[in-house]
Amino acid sequence: MKLGLDIFLEEEYKQFKGKRIGLVTNMTGVNENLIPSIDLFHEHSGIQLTALYGPEHGIRGDAKEGEKVESVKDPYTGLPVFSLYGASRKPTGKMLESVDVVVFDLQDIGSRYYTFIYTMAYVMEACMEFGKHFVVLDRPNPIGGNKLEGNLVEKDVRSFVGLLPIPNRHGMTVAELALLFKGEFGYNCDLTVISMQGWSRDMYFDETGLFWVPPSPNTTTIDMTTLYPGTCLIEGTNLSEGRGTTRPFELVGAPFIDGQKLANTFNIKNIPGVLARPTSFIPTYQKHEGDICGGIQLHVTDRSVFNSVETGLLLIEIINELYPVDFTFLSNENDKYFFDLLAGTKYLRDYIVNGTLRKFLIKSHDQIEKFKKQREPYLLYK
Repeated sequence: MKLGLDIFLEEEYKQFKGKRIGLVTNMTGVNENLIPSIDLFHEHSGIQLTALYGPEHGIRGDAKEGEKVESVKDPYTGLPVFSLYGASRKPTGKMLESVDVVVFDLQDIGSRYYTFIYTMAYVMEACMEFGKHFVVLDRPNPIGGNKLEGNLVEKDVRSFVGLLPIPNRHGMTVAELALLFKGEFGYNCDLTVISMQGWSRDMYFDETGLFWVPPSPNTTTIDMTTLYPGTCLIEGTNLSEGRGTTRPFELVGAPFIDGQKLANTFNIKNIPGVLARPTSFIPTYQKHEGDICGGIQLHVTDRSVFNSVETGLLLIEIINELYPVDFTFLSNENDKYFFDLLAGTKYLRDYIVNGTLRKFLIKSHDQIEKFKKQREPYLLYK
């Protein structure tokens, strides 16, 4: 298969010859031989690369989640690197002074919480405001393009982990999302998308023949990305989602949990496509740092029938039932819940606590059907 990057470098760059190019990328912007798009652009005789832009985790991926990133000079090319996860998440006019065209080449992971797609939205907005052309070099959705899961984000809980009304698992590539953002949500910039060749909607990343480069420190494997639309919701609770271990978002636990009891209770539910294995782990940072956590590792046994969001929510519901005193949703001093931002609604907590999760899942199904129709005109692949 050919990435959007390959096709741009072979032919499509010609339509922007003589234009000053800015590149939004990080360590995932590589070709099939793992050569960075930064180097490929910088060394290309037909491309005038004048600026670089980095998302969350920085252009080299060495910043932790939520950690602000400073603008710097790239030591390899000598070009300015403007941080889009620092003082500003949207490029300012000054950041765009040296470019005519902004090219986006980042690997997304297929879940709405992942901030790269909202960096793209903000860049599109800035390009619209300052008269710059925006180009998206498409890459695979690593968890496929057919399956959709979850609910749509409600207006009063929109944030940088849920900026737009899309489901937890959206089943779209970044180029398709750019078309959707422009066509449905008002990001009406001058847009060009460079499609891939050889990718189909039923493909997971491990079927592409490409090397997986983790887009951030905790996006470790394809198993992790498959689980993430559901297990990311654990971040809004006092449970460890496995950050600070070798299996983030596959491991779930806390010091108060009996892993054997949780695994048995989970597995007796016969949730399609997944099994829980009892385990214990010690996070090296974040929640329960340095403490022994009892818990489980989730193992996807059949991803064709596996529903990550439903699995993650059922797991939270089970833990709430087993440990009603110890389990809690995290809140700040103003009683604001990070879980609500991840969930895309203020009401999901009540469904879980009241044991009425099935009502929420039925409601979410209707929202998925609505989104399927909305996204249809913007799909580029079969």
